[in-house]
Amino acid sequence: MDRKIAPKIGIISLGCPKALVDSERILTKLGAEGYEITETYDDANVVLVNTCGFIDSARQESLEAIKEAMAENGRVIVTGCLGIDEGAIREVAPNVLSVTGPHQYEQVVAAVHDAVPPLHDPFIDLVGPEGMKLTPRHYSYLKISEGCNHHCKFCIIPDIRGQLNSRPVGEVLREAERLVESGVKELLVISQDTSAYGLDLNYAASDWRGQSVKTNMYDLANALGDLGAWVRLHYVYPYPHVDDVIELMADGKILPYLDIPFQHASASVLKSMARPAHAEKVLERIERWREICPDIALRSTFIVGYPGETEEDFETLLNFLEDAQLDRVGCFQYENIDGAQANALPDHVDAEEKLSRWERFMELSQDISERKLLDRIGQDLNVLIDDVTDEGAVGRSYADSPEIDGNVYLDGATNLKPGDLVRATITKSGAYDLWGDVK
Repeated sequence: MDRKIAPKIGIISLGCPKALVDSERILTKLGAEGYEITETYDDANVVLVNTCGFIDSARQESLEAIKEAMAENGRVIVTGCLGIDEGAIREVAPNVLSVTGPHQYEQVVAAVHDAVPPLHDPFIDLVGPEGMKLTPRHYSYLKISEGCNHHCKFCIIPDIRGQLNSRPVGEVLREAERLVESGVKELLVISQDTSAYGLDLNYAASDWRGQSVKTNMYDLANALGDLGAWVRLHYVYPYPHVDDVIELMADGKILPYLDIPFQHASASVLKSMARPAHAEKVLERIERWREICPDIALRSTFIVGYPGETEEDFETLLNFLEDAQLDRVGCFQYENIDGAQANALPDHVDAEEKLSRWERFMELSQDISERKLLDRIGQDLNVLIDDVTDEGAVGRSYADSPEIDGNVYLDGATNLKPGDLVRATITKSGAYDLWGDVK
């Protein structure tokens, strides 16, 4: 039988894991219609650019990606967070085929149809139940909601993605089940505010395997823990009900790993940011979490150089970091974001001082990480393998989220494959990574 050549789509996906999930959903729809994905500009009939517009440096990266795609291919469809500012996009690339905002899947697919119609070939129009993924086969991001109800002054996410919009828990669990059945070994739960999941739906219940499961973080995590995969929670605000989820970690239902964006520790800076937190209470919560689940790994992100941040505020942050002994820490130098309230605040910190504070912060956080990882030597840890080379395998422990945390290197373990879960004895540690031998 003479079969037509399938149209090919190139994609550049920028920004956070939530945007990556958006890209995967678009590609799943297109794949079901017979489109193929290509990694080169030359082979692509059209190129999708899923943009990020959160901070100025991300906006610039997105604009550069659009310009490159136009120069290399010329047929470009733009979507994502920067899509809400079509004027800025068309200023640098006036001839892009289409511009849409975030999670506007139908409009993006329609733009692709206009640019290069689908074949609708029954021999081609097949996509597995897990959909098309941009992550490796053995782990997947599970987006449970869009938007955010907070109004942090440095952030424009509610303006870009709207207010909290939770997915019904039954829908999320069915997606998770399909992913695990397709071979996914780790589910990374993501949203803008995982702790608030279901608030907008009044925590409505769904039937799941003969049981009533509410649309809230605890019930979701508990149900996900029955699927047989690692379950990792990201972007969790430290509300009181988080304590209940720590119990699930202690019971082995989900990974003892919590990603909480504290952002700062100074009460005055947090108030200026409009953040719902207080450093002393946070330290008490952390102590309680470690009492419930001693193995818990805590990750957080912080901002230094926020407008009005004094040296005293910054010292408060360093003291908090030393007291909290967080396992994994990221830090950003404050940047103005077009449309953010923080831009209008007085007393902006100059670039040299921001850099100095960032360097001091990272020096302390690296020292804490190095000290904590020394304690891992001699321990046996489960390691999920991400990659295998001629020299050995590279994986992650429960304390390591992909691409943002550390790795576990298993020298000589060339007989493994990505997705294998092995037991290893830790023999060496560094500032962020571990080395070990397979048992």
